[in-house]
Amino acid sequence: MGVAGPFPGQAAGPPVPVMDRDEADRALARLGAEHEAIETSLLALQDHAGRRLLEGAELTGLTRERWASTDQSITLLWGYFDAYTGALAQARTVRARRRYPNRDDLVALTELLRGQGVTVAHAAARPDPSIAGPAKLSERFTLEELVARMNELYARSLDMVVASDSVWSALPARIDLLAAELHRTRSLAHSVGVRPGEHPSGDDLEAITHELATLRVQVISDPLAFWLPGPGSSAPGGGRPDTARYDRAARALEEVRREIEAVLAVRQDAEQRLVQLRDVLSRADRTLTEARSARGEVLAKIAASEVPAVSGPATVLQERLAAASEYRRHAQWHRLSPLLETLEREAEEELLRARESLTAVTAPLAVRAELRGRLDAYKAKVARHGLAEDPLLIERYDAARRMLWSAPCDLRVAGQAVLRYQEAAAELLSQLRTPGPEDRR
Repeated sequence: MGVAGPFPGQAAGPPVPVMDRDEADRALARLGAEHEAIETSLLALQDHAGRRLLEGAELTGLTRERWASTDQSITLLWGYFDAYTGALAQARTVRARRRYPNRDDLVALTELLRGQGVTVAHAAARPDPSIAGPAKLSERFTLEELVARMNELYARSLDMVVASDSVWSALPARIDLLAAELHRTRSLAHSVGVRPGEHPSGDDLEAITHELATLRVQVISDPLAFWLPGPGSSAPGGGRPDTARYDRAARALEEVRREIEAVLAVRQDAEQRLVQLRDVLSRADRTLTEARSARGEVLAKIAASEVPAVSGPATVLQERLAAASEYRRHAQWHRLSPLLETLEREAEEELLRARESLTAVTAPLAVRAELRGRLDAYKAKVARHGLAEDPLLIERYDAARRMLWSAPCDLRVAGQAVLRYQEAAAELLSQLRTPGPEDRR
């Protein structure tokens, strides 16, 4: 809610010993218009909602100090205005004596309108020296000086009133809306078991509740502590409310709300996630069982090979999965939510480790299978070139085959036997590709 702007300044003409009639009439008309503008601005300031709130509030801190000074300024403004009104009325009385004023009338008008003919007494309410300068029982002004003084006091008073009203108009309502959202979030949190002392989000809700209550009390009692003046702004009320603490509380509440939504999501799909967890852990157990069986087969069929040990089933994860099922059964969603997230990650890691263990255990069998495949591939190749009956190839093939199909199989020796067969086959094939001597007769 605003009021009228600063009073219009007085633009006095060049000083002359005595004003003539036309100059006096023009000055009186201008001063009359100026008087109306001043009165309108003072009445608007008097009725300003911010000023009425300041009068009735229990103020503290910076606002209490500034309001004490501003209240004196407003009182002084009305005193100056009364003096201004009296000087204007006296000048009008002098002018009304005659239609054509004589020299004495013009001298009196000149003194009233351009001289220091306005006296303001400070006996009733002695102003603060910071407001009206050094303390004096009375002061004398020209009308121009008096208007300038009123302009200064008015701008300073209006700035304080508008700043306080802006903070009161902005922050308490926003704090109340956030408090209502906080109340709904707390009710929702309690419904899923998120309470102080039991869940971090419950503690956060308590902290936000205390912060909002404290912030509202401080905003109401000391609004100027939450005002940021605009840089380089000289207009009354130039600036904005400081919402930093409110914004931090709003962000904290938003984080808690997301956490509560995560807990609610757990309540909705907890059973499906538990079934998926059981499936992942079951696959990991089956893979480990297969790895243990394969390790026994490798140890029986492969000689001189390092076979890694296979770990047992993930009993710890199974126990935690059972605890998660208990949480779901007793609707302890706030505990189930973080446990499910951890279990899902660790179950996937356990399945990956089981697969890696199976791969490591069965590696010797894979090597043997690769050697067998290579031996048979070379045998088929030499057969296509008509070398299947070569005695050296038959001998080396039989030696390699006995090693690869016997148990336990020494992979190192079998690999060397396959290599010897390959070398013999490659040598014979190269002889087939080499042309014979050319008959030049």
